Amino acid sequence: MELLDGVAAWLEATLLPYGGVGLMLLAACDSSFLSLPEVNDILLMTFSIRDPDRMAGLAALTTLGSVAGCSALYAVGRGGGGAFLQRRARRGASTDRLERIGRWYRRYGMLAVIVPSVLPPPTPFKIFVLSAGTFGISWPRFIAAVTVGRSIRYFSAGVLAVLYGDAAIAFVESNYRLVGAVLAAALAAVILVLALGAVRRRA
Repeated sequence: MELLDGVAAWLEATLLPYGGVGLMLLAACDSSFLSLPEVNDILLMTFSIRDPDRMAGLAALTTLGSVAGCSALYAVGRGGGGAFLQRRARRGASTDRLERIGRWYRRYGMLAVIVPSVLPPPTPFKIFVLSAGTFGISWPRFIAAVTVGRSIRYFSAGVLAVLYGDAAIAFVESNYRLVGAVLAAALAAVILVLALGAVRRRA
């Protein structure tokens, strides 16, 4: 945790002059080939506390950066994702997990992107993104799914920061997985209600 705090402090000092653009670049890096778990969320909350009126814009730019970073991984998946994922499996990522992800995509489509995009580490979100390209999720559906999931995550963090200030940051740092699980559960509940409503309308 001390290392993460040090990285977050350095990034805050580096990105602070660039505001939302800095957050966008950081989110793009984190969502593509560089992993900085929690740092995006904490910096977004820190910036939102300092300038509450800009929270929506900061969250939107962070979401945009994350979508851009995920798009790069999606492109890798489309270009040769199967071989890449198999190499990851040989390096320690479970082959059974990859097979399960493939079944989730075939069964749930966009939901297999939306839900992991809300969840915090250690959820292997990058594998889901690569798999979206590998298993043929269309580009528009993929972009829509990532945008929905990341918007829920980052706008929720921004709202918490504006409402509760530094206490929100302390709570998220101590309960990062719990916060992500609650958001994912709320999202699943909304999706379930919408699905049931659609079934009833068809009936």
